[in-house]
Amino acid sequence: MKKFAFVALCFLLTRSLFAQQGADSVVRMEDVQVKGYFSDRPLLRSPASAAVIGAAELSKQPNASLVSAINALPGIRMEERSPGSYRLSVRGSLLRSPFGIRNLKVYLDEFPLTDAGGNTYLNLLDAGSTGRIEFLRGPEGSVFGANSGGAILLNPRSYGSPGESFSIDLGGGSFGLFQERAFFQERSGKYNFSVNQAYQRSDGYRQNSGLHRKYANLSQQWKYRPNANIRAVLLFSDLDYQTPGGLTAVQSAADPKAARPPAGTAPGAADQKAAIYNKTVLGGVLHEIAITRNWKHVISLSGFLTDFKNPFITNYETRKENTWSLRTYAELKDTTGSTVILWNTGLEAQQTNTDFKNYTNNQGIKGSLMAADKLRANQDFAFTHLSLDLFNRLVIEGAASINLYSFGYSSSFPAIKGNVVKRLNNQLMPRLASSFLISPAFAWRASVSRGYSPPTIAEIRASDNVINTGLQPETGWNYETGLRYRTSRFSLDASVFRYKMQQAIVRRVTASDQEYYINAGGTRQTGVESQVSFLVIAPRTHGLVRALELRNSYTYSNFLFSDYKNAAADYSGNKLTGVPSDVLVTSLQVSFPGQVYIFGQHNYTGKIPLNDAGTAYADKFDLLQVKTGWRFRKQKGYTLSLYAGADNLLNEKYSLGNDLNAFGGRYFNPSPGRNYYAGVSVGL
Repeated sequence: MKKFAFVALCFLLTRSLFAQQGADSVVRMEDVQVKGYFSDRPLLRSPASAAVIGAAELSKQPNASLVSAINALPGIRMEERSPGSYRLSVRGSLLRSPFGIRNLKVYLDEFPLTDAGGNTYLNLLDAGSTGRIEFLRGPEGSVFGANSGGAILLNPRSYGSPGESFSIDLGGGSFGLFQERAFFQERSGKYNFSVNQAYQRSDGYRQNSGLHRKYANLSQQWKYRPNANIRAVLLFSDLDYQTPGGLTAVQSAADPKAARPPAGTAPGAADQKAAIYNKTVLGGVLHEIAITRNWKHVISLSGFLTDFKNPFITNYETRKENTWSLRTYAELKDTTGSTVILWNTGLEAQQTNTDFKNYTNNQGIKGSLMAADKLRANQDFAFTHLSLDLFNRLVIEGAASINLYSFGYSSSFPAIKGNVVKRLNNQLMPRLASSFLISPAFAWRASVSRGYSPPTIAEIRASDNVINTGLQPETGWNYETGLRYRTSRFSLDASVFRYKMQQAIVRRVTASDQEYYINAGGTRQTGVESQVSFLVIAPRTHGLVRALELRNSYTYSNFLFSDYKNAAADYSGNKLTGVPSDVLVTSLQVSFPGQVYIFGQHNYTGKIPLNDAGTAYADKFDLLQVKTGWRFRKQKGYTLSLYAGADNLLNEKYSLGNDLNAFGGRYFNPSPGRNYYAGVSVGL
């Protein structure tokens, strides 16, 4: 209740301050556009539960990772167990993630980054090369295929200011952090291309937690006709990071920098040189043509190759993966009187082939073969989406998709097994949503949608090397309503939702530290999300303070298991594992003369249940960070920027990424205490 009172107080205070401002001093906030449903629409009028992080917001945050920027949004949580080891969840989807992403569909510049097996290697991307992130919270399978958490749309960063053709950024910080980024772009008539290149390394806070990443991204566009263009992308990432492993509460308190020590006959993480090695090449080409004034057609073909190695405590796993994706749709956009009609229909097809091999791990060296399997996942769906904009006031959207999922496998060791194919039942995923503009500044929205998420290949064949054909997909219905208020100085986005999920997939760990997954019955997920922005001082050209902006987001998650029995234990009514009940994030940015700024952010996260039984919790914590910078631009010359910052100023002892349901109470991955960073960038 205290958090609700705080949010209400912020709302009343900012509204009263706004009421005292004269109209002549008002400078309008930038209108946020939502692109998820094919055409740009102001966030105020969108029926979707959307959140957007633009280049301006990303530039205020530490650019070694996206963690603090993403965690500033309500309903979304990103964790970092160690540098490079990220987990991302929307509305509780962390429940089934040992690491990485589940329940979500991720796209990079309209190309699927999530493979047909449900896996997404988000950590391959360089944080500083990301320019815009759009989150669609809740089931969005009507357009983006199987998911129950939502969809994420990523766009590469356009470095520097308009007109800059080259920029370079150098930075460093605590624990051996070093970053280098370069950007080059060229425009020649109808042809544009740009190159992002980045290198990042870190020794990490803990023993056995070093990171190295080499990254390059080439984007091209050729507008060969006034009504047609071709876009292409080529991405390469070479990532390796060490994994220190989880500690018990006693071990974490005694030495938070330690890697997981030996236990019984099991060696420690450093002894086994536990790490992840991932080399991935992604390529895609997209063709877009306006056939007539009202009709447009888009088709894209993409694919990626992955060479994955994971020496772990119990074994040494290698994976050779290849994925191809086809996405195509036709669009009709027409205006009839006071009605704007937008209709899209199309399909997406994906296939991922994975060659698994597990060996004994002899201190980071492959030993004898333990298991060898080949798996193939196919995920296809056809969709249709209709949007009606009536009188520039009422938006009605209806959409549906039919989803087909199958996987096949064959084994060559320790036993030979021929190809076995399993097809899940076809799933219809409808969505109905609307938004009504009550006044030019105030809109109400509501939606109902169905979520569906099949088990991923990483869950079907987990680290116990057993292919679990009995694992069932998650399904559920989401009901949501919300309101948005936006003026030139103030914005509010608030929503309440209720999601009932069946067959929730939960991670379990054996005594030998091998993971497996089970269906845990149902969940009841009721949540409240709010985000407030207020220009306390609108941008101006005089005074010591040239602008002052306050932002606040609040997430309340009453997420419970509704029907979950595990052997003799009954976990029904327990809080959903890994989800804090309350998260409150407040930030303040102050601009001074000479393009000097100071940005500060406070993150309060409540207690987090660490196991399904509800017998272990991570303590609540408060994180405080600050960043300051200065930017100088010479007329028709170069741009120079300097920045410096500090994270965890309160020197909190906390674990940002916890190992859920860990055997032996090894839940905790201690995060660094107070740490610092600085950098410089030059643009031409």
